[in-house]
Amino acid sequence: MRRDTADDSWSEHELRRVATLYYLGDETMESIAQRQQVSRSTVSRQLKLARERGIVRISVDTGAPDGGLGGQLAQRYGVTAHVVPVRDSAGDSRLLHQVCRYAGRLLSDWFADNMVLGVAWGATMSTLMDHLVPKPTRGATIVQLNGAVHASSTEIRSMSDLLGRACDAFDARPQFFPVPAFFDDPATRDALWRERSIAAVVELQQRCDIAVFGVGSWTGEVSQVYAGGYLDPADLEALRRAGAVGDICTTFLRLDGSWADLTINARGSGPDLTTLAGLPRRVCVVAGQGRVPGTIGALNAGVVTDLVIDEQTAATLLGFDPRQVSRR
Repeated sequence: MRRDTADDSWSEHELRRVATLYYLGDETMESIAQRQQVSRSTVSRQLKLARERGIVRISVDTGAPDGGLGGQLAQRYGVTAHVVPVRDSAGDSRLLHQVCRYAGRLLSDWFADNMVLGVAWGATMSTLMDHLVPKPTRGATIVQLNGAVHASSTEIRSMSDLLGRACDAFDARPQFFPVPAFFDDPATRDALWRERSIAAVVELQQRCDIAVFGVGSWTGEVSQVYAGGYLDPADLEALRRAGAVGDICTTFLRLDGSWADLTINARGSGPDLTTLAGLPRRVCVVAGQGRVPGTIGALNAGVVTDLVIDEQTAATLLGFDPRQVSRR
């Protein structure tokens, strides 16, 4: 048997050949291994790499949208719900990766030449970038949707990495948004938004073809906005008193979808949700039941066209009792 080679030495031609034999020729991994004179584990790694590089793209017909959890979400909120089956025993990390893998394939299907993709930051978005299926495009741009600069954080470096991975996947141009996540004074933000360089980025955000974001959560696996020191205790207490249940793109909202009168939003760098709601496709990626209240707020605000969510969280969302928020 031929000695197995390192993963990075396989040419695209080799990967296509193995993928064709397996997926189109109905050959087993064992028969391909014998034909190629390699081990079965090598064939398995080659097929995995073929999927990661976009040579193989797998789609599953999940059925008509009028049944199951997805149909119930569609009927109640007017969205397209992509409900991801995940084992009940799956831990938080497994849950997040499964949902982001599904969302990554959807984004790769939807994104095309000359499009603008707006990306928020956070743990969900960082994981999502690991699951984009590479797809070369022309004239495409990836724009940062909200500021990430904070004195005691490393988010500016993380944001550079996040956008960089998206641009690598799609051969797209990055457009960063080099502003604080939150300003001390709303007047400072308003003045900066009038600067031509910043105004140009805001204008680009407002003509995204696709926007993708997660949901910030107070509970469970707490999001970076709350855990990373972006808000002081007085800010957090004011948000709770005002009835905020979470955020999208660092714009806070209540369970009923209202957001405009929350004082902190005048200091934030996140998008105006009315403008966000006008974009053609807005993709909300949710994994974990602690994010249910914020997700309901986002759905009620009308800022979601496509919801990618795990099965358990979808069921919890549909059965959610609003009094659970009022008792906190």
